[in-house]
Amino acid sequence: MNEWYQVKSKFTKEYTDGTLKRVTEPCLYSAMSFTEAESRANKEIGQYVRGEFLITHIAKQNFQDIFEYDDSETYYKAKVSYISEDGDSGKEKKVSNSYLVSANSTNEASDRIEENLKGLMVTFEISKVEKTKLVAVYPYEQIED
Repeated sequence: MNEWYQVKSKFTKEYTDGTLKRVTEPCLYSAMSFTEAESRANKEIGQYVRGEFLITHIAKQNFQDIFEYDDSETYYKAKVSYISEDGDSGKEKKVSNSYLVSANSTNEASDRIEENLKGLMVTFEISKVEKTKLVAVYPYEQIED
C-alpha cells in the first residue's frame, strides 16, 4: 500500500527575469517507503533543476484522498469530520480525515471537497480548509524493469 510523503528540496531557482534565488520547495510523492520517496524526489527534481540540490526533509502525510484539477496549481488541505457508530459497542465517535484538493481559492476548495464527498452515506462537516505550500503532487507510478 502506498503512502504520501512530503519531500522538501533546497536548490537555486532561476526566475523568468534571470534572477537566481535559493528556495526550498515541498512536493508530495506517493511511495511505499521513505527511501522510495527520496529516490523519486531525486529523479523528479534532477529533471528540472540545473546544478546541485539537497533533500532537506521527508515526512509522512496522512491524506484520505487527493482531488486534483487541471485548472489550478494551488493545493488546499481540508479537514472533514463525521460521526461514526462503532458496530460492536454501538457508541458514536467523531472521525476526522484530511483531504488535499487543488483549487484557486479557499471557497472553491471547499466546494470541490463537498462535490467529491456528496456520495458519502454519512453527514460530514468541513471544519477547516487551509492553503498549503505544496508545489506539485506526484502519484505512484509502477516502475517497469
